[in-house]
Amino acid sequence: MTKKPSPAKSAVALRYDGTGAPRVTAQGEGYVAEQILALADEHNVPLHKDANLVQLLSQLELGEEIPASLYAAVAEVLSFVYLLSGKLPRHAMREEQRQT
Repeated sequence: MTKKPSPAKSAVALRYDGTGAPRVTAQGEGYVAEQILALADEHNVPLHKDANLVQLLSQLELGEEIPASLYAAVAEVLSFVYLLSGKLPRHAMREEQRQT
């Protein structure tokens, strides 16, 4: 019985500054993906594993905004990241300040 080789790791990094849509800032497979993940770990960037989403995002060009068709999926990831980091998005912080 031969063991199936495992597929190469893939990674995509997004940046969201609170305006517009998140943009692809890094992407790669194999060694490049490992480097992206290592940098994220080094800088305490939360990771979210979703092979299907990575596959879709890896089709975008570097610097490209995510398309509207991926807003819901990426919004879930951003919510996860904000929750883990204990932060609120800028618009939520402004709303919270208005209520106090």
